[in-house]
Amino acid sequence: MGEATKNPFHRAIYFNRIAPFIGKQIIKILVGQRRVGKSFALYDLMLQIKKLDKNANIIYIDKENIDFDAITNYKELNDYVASQSKTGKKNYIFIDEVQMIKEFHVAVASFLLNPNNDIYITGSNSDLLSSDLANELGGRYVEFVIHGLSYNEFLQFNELENNTENLERYMRYGGLPYLLHLPYDETIIMEYLKSIYLSIVLKDIIQKNNIRNTVFLEQLIKFLAFNIGKLFSARNISDYLKHQQIKIGVQQVIEYANAISKAFVIYDVPRYDIVGKKIFEVGEKYYFEDMGIRNSLVGYRIQDRSQVIENVVYHHLLTCNYDVKVGYIGPKEIDFIATKNNEKRYIQVALELSRQDTIEREFGNLMSINDHYPKFVVTAEKINISSFEGIQHIYIGDFLTTEF
Repeated sequence: MGEATKNPFHRAIYFNRIAPFIGKQIIKILVGQRRVGKSFALYDLMLQIKKLDKNANIIYIDKENIDFDAITNYKELNDYVASQSKTGKKNYIFIDEVQMIKEFHVAVASFLLNPNNDIYITGSNSDLLSSDLANELGGRYVEFVIHGLSYNEFLQFNELENNTENLERYMRYGGLPYLLHLPYDETIIMEYLKSIYLSIVLKDIIQKNNIRNTVFLEQLIKFLAFNIGKLFSARNISDYLKHQQIKIGVQQVIEYANAISKAFVIYDVPRYDIVGKKIFEVGEKYYFEDMGIRNSLVGYRIQDRSQVIENVVYHHLLTCNYDVKVGYIGPKEIDFIATKNNEKRYIQVALELSRQDTIEREFGNLMSINDHYPKFVVTAEKINISSFEGIQHIYIGDFLTTEF
């Protein structure tokens, strides 16, 4: 298992979701942006499995480790696992960054035929499950999206208190776990974040999708970074870029935005008609997986604070395993509709509530929803208003440390 597995940070929110499938003849697939902690999640699983099964035979393959360079295709993968497997024991097979092995799905599907194998794989692209793999597995897999540290995890991981200074640190530098090992110096941190960004762009976007217009790709990512939480369509983006003397067609915008999304750099959040109970076909909002990476691209500016807070709230809802949409009730917008187990949460996000028109908009939009699911207004200021007309006000630092 290696030295790195001795004391990994226990990410309970993910382990608790995966735990019911441990030992079951079903492939566990962990996906997410590079460096968000998928490897740590694997290490944690190995340790927990060793506690549950003293006779467990752990087979671990890390495709980013030169020791495993010889495993390049499904045949070599199959041969290696066969050489490490033991009869009379449960073989727990862990393959990190499995997409680096050609036609890996052939070997993985074969491993699944043996009831003594328990399989876990990770990848950095959401189309890790090719149509071939999905067809061959026939539903015998379950997928988990791993995110960067939530604010609560960030505090625990770094042994910090929940206060304004540390919240600001989280919003500025994000939640990539490796930051713990770097000096708390902005220049060093931003250089690291930029290097991660470049690695993602090269390996998980450009190479994965054979993208040729790399200049436009980076311009598009920066455009989305400047416009977090704003409503756009591919047509809007194409028209805007034309005004900037960048001529890119709508279809290419769609293809590039999809490629960025598949690498988990951004998430496109659809709009939902609360009354009509349907998804709007045109227009969505974009949010970043990691605020540190976003800030390394366009800076951390005071004028973006509202967008940053909104993005952090969105990320928290994802880590709490909610399905998230932007809501509309007539002309009124609800920042987020978060759904889990058929239960909803409605959330509005605001910097402050000092002005009457802000209070009327944030609380009024929620009051127009005619159901009894919980409703929240999350703000960046601490005020002595706990609720209004049954709608809860909550300070962002408290919201981010609560798993709803």
